Amino acid sequence: MAAIIVIVLVVLLALWVISIQNSLVKADEVCNNALKQIAVQQTSRFDALQALIKLTREYSSYEADTLQKIVDARKQSTSLSVADVAANDDLLKQIGSRLIAVAEAYPDLKANQNYQQTMQSIEKYEENVRLSRMTFNDTVTRYNQQVRVFPTSLVAGILGFSKREYLEEDKSKKDYPTI
Repeated sequence: MAAIIVIVLVVLLALWVISIQNSLVKADEVCNNALKQIAVQQTSRFDALQALIKLTREYSSYEADTLQKIVDARKQSTSLSVADVAANDDLLKQIGSRLIAVAEAYPDLKANQNYQQTMQSIEKYEENVRLSRMTFNDTVTRYNQQVRVFPTSLVAGILGFSKREYLEEDKSKKDYPTI
């Protein structure tokens, strides 16, 4: 009789650990997906910036070539991290500042309808990235809560699940150029 009770307890414990492991894997995958969504939105922003660079080339080939080199320097990695998101944001900030300067120097460019439409699409992508960042941080919060709450934290530690990083707010955003 005692052996049956021990076997039942071991089976229940194993089922509990499996359940927690499955829950943690699902939460981790939601975080990975949210991070990939940011990458998709950043890629869309870069595509729109490519169109702007093409328009800029008609007015200043030097500036367009410089901007193209900045865009080409962007890493195309399959694994996106919190640091990669920040690096892409910094790169976009550089490009945005340069494009604003070029547009100011060439009023005809600024008045160009294609330029204005592309700027509007970039602003849309900016908003999408902002929303994607918020979604990522929300999913990381839920995941981190699971990893840190007792007794799940015991199983998480044993199985190698650890707390994830949040995307930090860019303190210089208030000085961010309006593209």
